Amino acid sequence: MFLTVPTLLTWARIAAIPLIVGVFYLPGPVATKNLVATALFVLFALTDWLDGWLARKLNQTSSFGAFLDPVADKFLVCACVLVLVELDRVNVFVALIIIGREIAISALREWMAQIGASRSVAVHMVGKAKTLTQMVAIPFLLYDGALFGVVDTRLWGTAMIWIAAVLTVWSMAYYLRKAIPEIRAKAR
Repeated sequence: MFLTVPTLLTWARIAAIPLIVGVFYLPGPVATKNLVATALFVLFALTDWLDGWLARKLNQTSSFGAFLDPVADKFLVCACVLVLVELDRVNVFVALIIIGREIAISALREWMAQIGASRSVAVHMVGKAKTLTQMVAIPFLLYDGALFGVVDTRLWGTAMIWIAAVLTVWSMAYYLRKAIPEIRAKAR
């Protein structure tokens, strides 16, 4: 099921990356660029929920979709975090934590799947909390202004991205702790 509606929505998240990044290279007021990039991110981040819901509703789940969905999420988050580093809205240390964890856990999951132990690194609540925190922090930081004239999105986004970094380390430690017994068992 390579070209189902849910899979096309997942592909759309990947295709959105150059759009979101490209907004900041266009001429125009910074506030307009921030608003457009934020709207694009929120729109395409919502497709993560929508593609899963449609896949189940239309009975169009597939192993390819299950593979591509988290890859698209990781690409979108990592690209936006790098843009935010470039705009000096995210500390490079936070970016290294987030991107490094995504690479490490993706590699761990791939290896665990190869040794038949993928259940030991299945998605856990702390990983979901990390993702949710990132998905709220990133648009706040992309917007970088006073939301509704009241909410300082840079302040809240910065606090949340640091919380996401802590949850990132916590989730990585959790997955590694779950995987180590399997790794030891296969090494014997």
